[in-house]
Amino acid sequence: MLRRTFLMSVPAVTLVGLAACQNSGSGGAAATRTTPVFGTFGFDTAGMDRSISPGDDFFGYANGTWARNTEIPADRSSFNSFTRLTIQADERTKVIIEEAAADNGADGERRKIGDFYTAFMNETAIEQAGLTPVRDELEAIAGIRDVSGLSRALGQTLRADVDLLNMTNYYTDRLFGLWVSQDFDEPTRNSPYLVQGGLGMPDRAFYLDGGRMAEMRQNYRAHIVQVLTLARIAEPEAKASRILALETAIAGVHATAEQTNDVKAGNNHWSQADFTARAPGIDWVAWREGAGLAQQETFVVWQPGAVSGIAALVGSQSLDTWKSYLTFHALDRASPFLPRAFDEEHFSFYGSTLSGTPEQPPRWRRGVDAVNAALGEAVGQIYVERHFSENSKTAMEGLVQNLITAFGQRIDGLEWMSDQTRAAARRKLETLSVSIGYPETWRHYSGLEVRPDQAWANAERAGVFEYQRNLAKLGRAVTHDEWYMLPQTVNALNIPLENRLIFPAAILEAPFFDEAADAAINYGGIGAVIGHEITHSFDSTGALFDELGRLRDWWTPQDLARFEAAGQALVAQYNAYQAFPDLHLNGELTLGENIADVAGLATAHDAYLLSLNGADAPELEGFSGDQRFYLGWAQVWRSKDRDPALRNAILTGVHSPGPWRVREVRNQDPWYAAFEVQPGQALYLAEADRVEVW
Repeated sequence: MLRRTFLMSVPAVTLVGLAACQNSGSGGAAATRTTPVFGTFGFDTAGMDRSISPGDDFFGYANGTWARNTEIPADRSSFNSFTRLTIQADERTKVIIEEAAADNGADGERRKIGDFYTAFMNETAIEQAGLTPVRDELEAIAGIRDVSGLSRALGQTLRADVDLLNMTNYYTDRLFGLWVSQDFDEPTRNSPYLVQGGLGMPDRAFYLDGGRMAEMRQNYRAHIVQVLTLARIAEPEAKASRILALETAIAGVHATAEQTNDVKAGNNHWSQADFTARAPGIDWVAWREGAGLAQQETFVVWQPGAVSGIAALVGSQSLDTWKSYLTFHALDRASPFLPRAFDEEHFSFYGSTLSGTPEQPPRWRRGVDAVNAALGEAVGQIYVERHFSENSKTAMEGLVQNLITAFGQRIDGLEWMSDQTRAAARRKLETLSVSIGYPETWRHYSGLEVRPDQAWANAERAGVFEYQRNLAKLGRAVTHDEWYMLPQTVNALNIPLENRLIFPAAILEAPFFDEAADAAINYGGIGAVIGHEITHSFDSTGALFDELGRLRDWWTPQDLARFEAAGQALVAQYNAYQAFPDLHLNGELTLGENIADVAGLATAHDAYLLSLNGADAPELEGFSGDQRFYLGWAQVWRSKDRDPALRNAILTGVHSPGPWRVREVRNQDPWYAAFEVQPGQALYLAEADRVEVW
């Protein structure tokens, strides 16, 4: 799947994003600090374990004491540098939202922010409403009489709550997901991309594999029974068995994560006639009418086998089973906005059972997530005014330029690359666009209705509003000004279709970036992040797109073969890492991210040397400049995970977990010299075995 290439996978939020704000759109209020957040030069030396040799376990050497002393919060499945900054961003955002909720004179989108939060936080009103918010949807499902009616209802559930640029292994419980963006073959045209969905659990493996997954299926069935029972749906046990059997059949026709990551295999343009001929079972005319796509002539079908297989199930499985399936998912989707019993059951399965999280996050935090998902840029505009300085933006622009210069030098220095491929790569680098902190143009949502007494209805209207916003792109000229994450999001991304990078304000803080820290720490942190994102334009997915975002071969066959051989060496390296006795990392699934880490870290080191302008790096607290650089990298990826969450991440995620990302140093020649790593140590790789991609 072509995905928005995130720096790190993030949990899916409940709603989809809309936003706007009336205030001006620049940062600048945040004060400039003069002392680092961590230690004396930007690194947490107290978190190290110097009894561990860096050549045996660099993660333990850099983070061992931190790992021993850090407990994962009870309401989280993991804790890492991203979590720390996310907690900070959530607390800042809470203040913004609660101020809007308390301000009786607020109007416009600030009023919408306050009313959305007020409705979500009013648990008394939610309890009193009971199932009233979903009653109309349940009655509509009960009224389905034939396949045409079912097809129309399935079309009505379609939402733009999936995008192929999302670096998580995204899944949607809706039968299909929609993404509207630039066409792979024609960069001036927007196209709708249709992707597989329909599962309540994260991946087909949860339905088809044995061992732990068999137990998970029984837990999921029990969850279905409980949701139906709470809603007083007749025969919950029998219906749960049929729903699980149907979802297992859907999983059986799904593409695997590895197949889904094959961009070229996903570029399938289907006409309206193709759907009827190649995917019988669904009444596609009724489906398109329900989806508001009756006039759309062509779609890009990402997993054609899954679409055909799902359509066949619509035509062959009993109508009553499909109605039970739709009923359950309507209730399950709404549960966080329904009475406490539904909310707690939803967390019990998706939070505790699936991810191993002991406690549900406090309601205010979930309220912040809900508002961010529905009105995120409205909140984000206030966020950057308060918490993002223009000094940070300027410093980041300098870092970015150094990284681009360094990457260009690496392109020029590749002995194996032909002049033809090198020129194309240079064009792509020279046209790379970088957005820092916040969008230049903020969204406006005057047509979105938000009421202070309708928690679930607000969320539903926000979802429909976002869906309609995406449909409106069809037939319009392509623009490259949309932000695919919020300024208050702790992440970074590369958009291959647009040859563009985005670095939100909330990640531009320690340990990633600290304007008071030593340059080596910043280059090992945010510098490597920048290098990582630049590399995504040239990784196993990004390398398939030219400077215009067109899916096109711009490599000579010989150069591509050399590039892919280096990638396969990296696959083998990561396949050898074992997280549990029964589970290794998946080097193929994580290849694009691992390439970005390899080249991004090397590029950041080059850029750090450029920043010295020929001078020697000073020694600080006994650490050389190179040592501080790699310690900065290790500090960024310090992390702890609960076992179920770690297993899920390895099974479905395209990122290697933090401790294994830290091990990337073993492919970096300067790291060996910096820490005097010798043959026989656990992380030592012979020079010929070190992978260099760019």
